Amino acid sequence: MANKAGKGRKIAAALGVAVFWLLIWQLLALLVGREVVLSPPLTVFKTLGEMVQEGSFWLALGASLLRILAGFALGVLLGAALGLLTAFCRPLRVLFSPFMSVVKATPVASFIILLLFFMGNQWIPVLIAALMVMPIIWAGVMKGIEETDRGLLEMGRVFELGWGWQLRHIYGPSVKAFFRPAALTALGLSWKAGIAAEVLAAPEHSLGGMLYRAKIYLENPRMLALTLCVILISMGLELLLKKLLQGSGGQETSLSSGGAK
Repeated sequence: MANKAGKGRKIAAALGVAVFWLLIWQLLALLVGREVVLSPPLTVFKTLGEMVQEGSFWLALGASLLRILAGFALGVLLGAALGLLTAFCRPLRVLFSPFMSVVKATPVASFIILLLFFMGNQWIPVLIAALMVMPIIWAGVMKGIEETDRGLLEMGRVFELGWGWQLRHIYGPSVKAFFRPAALTALGLSWKAGIAAEVLAAPEHSLGGMLYRAKIYLENPRMLALTLCVILISMGLELLLKKLLQGSGGQETSLSSGGAK
């Protein structure tokens, strides 16, 4: 009963916050008094309801998800691989650290414009998403390896545990603790950067392309409806990833379990 009451209070609080900001939005729309500049919430929700009945919207949504999630997966793989290599090889760390710093510091728009000279616009959101993800995952994996319990590592050497076993059962739990928040941060960033890349690169069938056309034709309700959709999808993806990461935690094999051979 206590859990249900706690959940009820959380839901009520979330609804209260949502209503508060919707009222602020409505007040601002009334003060501006021009829908072409700021449409009121009801108009935007009505436009969103009409939009989800369009086949072109779902095609754009599916294509955007495919591109950006592919970029996220690519960034995770590259970041994790480079994190492992640079954590155990100092020359590689010295070599790649400036590159990662440059990637983090460079504006997304600069990467997008640069890539437009080299490739088709369909691939740009994929690479932009991967570039935004890679440094975050790289830093998380390296930090996890650096923070691994030295006592456990010494025990592994004393008992002559295999390198693969140490990597999985000693380094693994430490890396996971840093990987999870890094992955959640990277997912949100890759989604926003990927949509921005679609706005500038305008690939066929994309939410970013729809946003750009809504801006060109001064369709403020449609632009705000698409923005709301992008926000909701971002929140949904982060919630899904959080559930997946929590579910993959499992029980770690202890050093005394006899798992090392």
